[in-house]
Order: sequence, then C-alpha cells, then structure tokens
Amino acid sequence: MAKPESHIEVCDLTMKYGHKLIQQGLNFVVNRQDIFILMGGSGCGKSTLLKHMIGLYEPAEGQIMVNRESLWEVSSARRREMLQGFGVSYQAGALVSSLTLAENVGMPLELYTDLAPREIRELVELKLAMVGLSGFEDYYPSEISGGMLKRAALARAIALDPEVLFFDEPSAGLDPVSARLLDDLILELSASLNSTIVIVTHELASIFAIATNAVFLDAESKTMLACGHPKDLLDHCDNPKVQRFLRRGEMPVKQN
Repeated sequence: MAKPESHIEVCDLTMKYGHKLIQQGLNFVVNRQDIFILMGGSGCGKSTLLKHMIGLYEPAEGQIMVNRESLWEVSSARRREMLQGFGVSYQAGALVSSLTLAENVGMPLELYTDLAPREIRELVELKLAMVGLSGFEDYYPSEISGGMLKRAALARAIALDPEVLFFDEPSAGLDPVSARLLDDLILELSASLNSTIVIVTHELASIFAIATNAVFLDAESKTMLACGHPKDLLDHCDNPKVQRFLRRGEMPVKQN
C-alpha cells in the first residue's frame, strides 16, 4: 500500500481572538483525499480552526502548510493562488438571495476565469447536476428547500474544481434523511473529484459514515486530545472526554 501523501499540515498552531486563547499546540496532518473531521464539543474552536485553514485568520503562532508551502510565509499574491484551490461551503449556505442558483454557482467562474458566458452556463449546469439539482438553475434560494440549499452551496464550492473542499456543519438544520443523503453526496464527490475534504461537524452519524481521519478539540484544556480514524478512537482512545463525545455519554465497559 502506498504511503499517504500529506496535503495540509497544521504545525504547532495557536489560535487567539485578541488576548483570548482559543486553542494551542495543534499538530496534525490532513492527507491527500482524506475526509478529515474537525470535531469536539460546542465552543472548542472547530469553526475557528477551519477559518485558519482557509486563510481567513492568521495564526497567533505556528504554521498551516498546504502542499508544503506555508500560507503565511509566502507572498500575498502566492497566497491568493493557493486559496483559489479551496472550495468552501458555509453552515448557512451563504447564497446570494437576489441571484438564481445558476448565478450563484457561476459567480466564482466569472471572477476567476476567462470563460465566455455560454461556457460558464454549461459548467454551472454540470455542477448543479452533480449535486442533484439539474433543472433548478433558474430558481432563487427562497424557492427551494433547506437540503437543496445545502447542495446548491456545494455546487458553488466545487465550481472551480478545488483541490480541497471545506464544509462548516454541512448537516446543520437537516432532518436525518436529508443529512444522510448529503453524506452520500460528499462521498460521491470525494470519489469523483479526488478532492481532499475537511469538515466541521459534531454529528456522530456523519462522523462514523464518512470520515477517514479526525482531530478532537477540547474547550477546557484548549488543545487537541486525540487524532485518528473515529472508529479507532472509539475502540482504543482512553481519554474520557473523547469517549463521552463519541458515545454521547454512554460509557459501556469494553469487552476483553
């Protein structure tokens, strides 16, 4: 079996808001084509970590390396090039309500490519079809369901064929059936796009269904307590906080 190739490395990362410490001593590797979960309880800094990883926030200390280049030690021009390899789907979708789905998905293509309008429309139709929204190109966000909004936001995130896809609580607000369908879609896109995927979530069903690796952040100690495949952490991690999170308070005795 080939050795995993690192895609993103978080090295000795400290995150702060002003003088307030959020997390410190974060060290983990996201391998190429991972579906990597940022997990932990409320207020532990999961979304803040994602914002550091996509270049919105500069670390107080430490580095975030992408393909062995530091996001914050390269020139601003090079950083912009690196960030164009990222696709981001925010928790609320962040679609522009006054634009149709086609116009929302086409926005990155208009901003960052020299494609003609006809070519953009063809790509938009393809991306919407990939997320199961063929025929909804000219609908407005207010005219579709919450699950469809999540998929439309995903179509926009993959518009530029990103190397890395980031999701912030993709299943938030969805019923269990819609959430599972979204998990299935993420798995399909991972296979078809060969993208690395990083997801903030606390949903156990999603964590165990799609993750290939994960890091657990703790709000109290303000650092990471574990890193690894969630099923391996469930079976082998002795930290009680990690066990409570993965078992949601149920702590059955392990069988020898």
